[in-house]
Amino acid sequence: MYKINLFIVPFLSLIISCASVEIPQSLNSKEISANTETELPQTLITNKISIKIDENDKFQKYLDSDWDKTLSENPLFATYIGDKRFNDKINPNTIDQFIKDRNSDLLSYKELLLIDKDLLNDDNKLNYELKEFDLKSDLSLSEFPIYYLRLNQRGGIQSFYETGNRLVYTSKQDYYDWLSRLKQFPTNIITFLEINKKGLSEGYTQPKLVTKGVISQIDAIINSNIESNPYLKVFIDADENILTKEEKNKIIENAKDLIINEINPAYLKLNTFLKNDYLILSRDSIGIKDIPDGKKYYEQLAKHFTTTELTPDEIHNIGIKEIKRIRLEMEEIIKSVNWDGDFDSFLNYLRTSPRFYYDNPDDLFDAYLIMSKTIDPLLPQIFKTFPRAPYGVKPIPIESAPFTTTAYYNSPSPGRPGYFYANLYKPESRPKYEIPVLTVHEAVPGHHFQISIAQELENVPVFRKYQGITAFVEGWGLYSEELGEYIGLYEDPYDKFGQLTYDMWRAIRLVVDTGMHYMDWSRDDAINLFLENSAKSKLDIENEVDRYIAWPGQALAYKIGQLKILELRNKSELMLGDKYDIKDFHYEVLKRGSLPLDLLELYINEWIEETLNS
Repeated sequence: MYKINLFIVPFLSLIISCASVEIPQSLNSKEISANTETELPQTLITNKISIKIDENDKFQKYLDSDWDKTLSENPLFATYIGDKRFNDKINPNTIDQFIKDRNSDLLSYKELLLIDKDLLNDDNKLNYELKEFDLKSDLSLSEFPIYYLRLNQRGGIQSFYETGNRLVYTSKQDYYDWLSRLKQFPTNIITFLEINKKGLSEGYTQPKLVTKGVISQIDAIINSNIESNPYLKVFIDADENILTKEEKNKIIENAKDLIINEINPAYLKLNTFLKNDYLILSRDSIGIKDIPDGKKYYEQLAKHFTTTELTPDEIHNIGIKEIKRIRLEMEEIIKSVNWDGDFDSFLNYLRTSPRFYYDNPDDLFDAYLIMSKTIDPLLPQIFKTFPRAPYGVKPIPIESAPFTTTAYYNSPSPGRPGYFYANLYKPESRPKYEIPVLTVHEAVPGHHFQISIAQELENVPVFRKYQGITAFVEGWGLYSEELGEYIGLYEDPYDKFGQLTYDMWRAIRLVVDTGMHYMDWSRDDAINLFLENSAKSKLDIENEVDRYIAWPGQALAYKIGQLKILELRNKSELMLGDKYDIKDFHYEVLKRGSLPLDLLELYINEWIEETLNS
């Protein structure tokens, strides 16, 4: 679920000066192409024979240069994927840096348009389309001052320690490099303060409930005992086969000094500003529509996250239709268990009966571990290729667990497996019937399966291995939940109801996300729709709704992506008849990595046609 800027200035930077770039209000490819062409020497635009010979080579040089620039300008991401050239650096989080990054994207887009796509081979035509898709999508979003909207309880300046915990440390220098990065971090905290102060003056604020969540998280860091401060964890857990005991003790003391004298004071300044100034002026409203150009921004977010041209109103109506469909399936399950009561009473039973809950976090965690290992041997029933990367299960850090959702996934990197993070906070609110469906989504065959296969693709540009198109990634995760049916995971009717609850959850998302951010829905309206139609606990529902408030548009991707994959599977099965095999379908869906939904449909249609003619 991470997003990085993969499109930096490649090899034609000598032709176009960054300082001279004007940020466009729209992205007209023909205009950009024409304007760019006039800046080139005539020899480059007239010698078609020469271009034809080396167009694929030229494109490859573009991709190589672009990727190298990506890593240099995203040093943390570089470290994460095993490139340690920039190991002691972090990015500044200034407005100037945001503008610089946008200008780089624009230049990269112009340079991409200098490549004649028609002269590329089929593989490179796809690479071109995916590069172009990401650039145009990122540029469209960056027309808005999104640097004012990074304050939220889902993560950010208050959870930088999580980055350090997810890196791989294989040498003494790795630990010293992380300490160097932490020494730079207080500057970013103060910059964050200044950016939000400027946002206040221009009418950009987060809702009060989001601000309160961030304040609580920072308070937890500042008020923690130094020995349990989350920024100390990397060094306390340091491998003593790499650092001697003396070296480890010394770096721990240096880290403590840094936390006490620089990091915590910077956090204190930020939190004082948030409490005394920002919170008072934070929005009472919850919808992004209430910031300047908020409705336009949300329309763009909907396109970005769904990779479609669907309007917020159309998405809202799809959600209503899906709620009705899933509700009918839920009612059939209720009948099958001979429930003597109505729908609401059954939901209340699921939320309150002790039979559905563990008494402590340890038992809940063990249940996730057991479930993951139960699923693994069942997957050959529906897949013919498997990722090489292992995965594990971890608890969500206690500092963020009360404010975040049920689970998330963190992808593998060199020397590090993928991890499914489960929320163990208040186990009495985490029902057992969620465990199967949540595990198939976050681990296998969901996120770990799809993301690892993408990272292990051969003969593709590196950017595609890490390209995370949300509608595809989360659409696959939700689609995977339904696959539990194929492998016999929901034989217990309550487990099946849990799967339907999760499907309902994503349908409701379409309605409440658009409702709160584009229409006039209140937080209570959103919570009540959940309570009326799903068995999720109230705590979980409230955290979910608050997530949508803090992260507008992202929640739309899941159901829209899932519906497209299901549509394509049903079409494949219908048209191919005896030639259809679900293993082949899954192979075709996953074999190119993450795709916009229109490209996925194109390739599945081609596969259907080829199979029919074989």
